[in-house]
Amino acid sequence: MQRYFVNAGSDASDFQISGEDYHHIIRVMRMKEGDEIVCVTEDGKSALSVIEEITDEMIAVKVVKWEDGSTELPVRVTIASGLPKGDKLEWIIQKGTELGAHEFVPFLAARSIVKWDEKKASKKVERWQKIAKEAAEQSYRAEIPAVKAPVSIRTLLQMAENFDVKLVAYEEEAKQGEAAVLAQTLQKLIPGKSLLIVFGPEGGLAPHEISLLSENGFVACGLGPRILRTETAPLYLLAAVSYQLELLR
Repeated sequence: MQRYFVNAGSDASDFQISGEDYHHIIRVMRMKEGDEIVCVTEDGKSALSVIEEITDEMIAVKVVKWEDGSTELPVRVTIASGLPKGDKLEWIIQKGTELGAHEFVPFLAARSIVKWDEKKASKKVERWQKIAKEAAEQSYRAEIPAVKAPVSIRTLLQMAENFDVKLVAYEEEAKQGEAAVLAQTLQKLIPGKSLLIVFGPEGGLAPHEISLLSENGFVACGLGPRILRTETAPLYLLAAVSYQLELLR
């Protein structure tokens, strides 16, 4: 059943849908009055709802039944990716959202090939956020992950002060056979806590970036014996979090 995020809280008994979601319901799904959809509120509650009225600009829906349970990861995982080239970040955002990421923070790494264009920033971030929204609807998420505009590594370090656990995926650790840090960290991770993990761009993180991260409380870890691409590594991490905190408990 189609899911749509609405700008209302779970104290409401009816909602109004407009904008792109209105056009998706009418033009793409060709729904009519009496059809049912699932509405997700701003506080993460889902409700089976029925379309009561369709006007030229708005759809009015009424709550039929509130749904129980949660589809969110029990910990808040933020993915910080060294800005990669092409559409790799879009892939990370889409698939990372499906796997439960709470937030995405691109950063301008020393080895990032792409040069960030501030003039196109707002449109780019808007597109990323749209990708996250559509992926959240498709994967039955109860929240839309936030997608930030690219920041400097210094700004990233300031943001990191608010996290409970901080890791950096470093390929040199994997090459040297390190295989315990991630597993031990996830075993100790308590539901409700926050995890920030940093991934490098295509060329990896520079030694001075690793030193800077380590000096600010980040612990370097490997992601198994194989070297993963910049767009694959975050998905590996999210799958590992889900396995440890959802499937084993």
